[in-house]
Amino acid sequence: MTVHRDLDELERQGVVRKFRGGVSAQPSSVFESNVEYRLRTAKAEKAAVARYARTMIEPGMAVLLDDSTTTLGVAHLLPDLAPLTVITNFLEVIKTVSRMPDIRLISLGGEYYPTHDSFLGVPCMEAIESLRADVLFTSTSAVSATHAFHQEQEIVLVKRAMMRSAGRKVLLIDHGKLGGTALHQLAPLTDFDDVVVDGGAPEDILRTLRDRRVNVHVADA
Repeated sequence: MTVHRDLDELERQGVVRKFRGGVSAQPSSVFESNVEYRLRTAKAEKAAVARYARTMIEPGMAVLLDDSTTTLGVAHLLPDLAPLTVITNFLEVIKTVSRMPDIRLISLGGEYYPTHDSFLGVPCMEAIESLRADVLFTSTSAVSATHAFHQEQEIVLVKRAMMRSAGRKVLLIDHGKLGGTALHQLAPLTDFDDVVVDGGAPEDILRTLRDRRVNVHVADA
């Protein structure tokens, strides 16, 4: 019974699919998008990147945070920077920021996706388009020498809307995402004002990005 309960929970999270007499793993893109999985990966690297991102925030700003687990790390560091306005579609960020004094919270509605623990779809995009943020902090699944990628089109559309609604666009990535691709192109890296990576990023990749005029910052551990 314990095994069945565990499989039921994995199916709820979108990691596996149950069928009569068996179970199979979902495609890797589904697994990698799962928020429970992402919360457990590259924790030290994401924390370093989040600390660097904090230095880009000043009191009084309107800060837009997407549904990435890296930006959740940024959210935890915001109390000392209040007053702020925080705009987000990520339920975990909403719950975190709602307990902080002197921070105005604007939650972006839409259809709730349990796998991502966030709100997506047309209503979310329309809400984003009605706002203007000083800075966006966003992350994504994979980064090549030229572009940022994500495996799900619903996520790509929301992230693009966020980029259009922010004065400064900051991409936060851990080094494990460098040199990869996914199904959908999100945007050229030069569309971001800043790209922040952790100290594990290989020097040759950093050099290539800078040669392509990508404004890269390296976050110390």
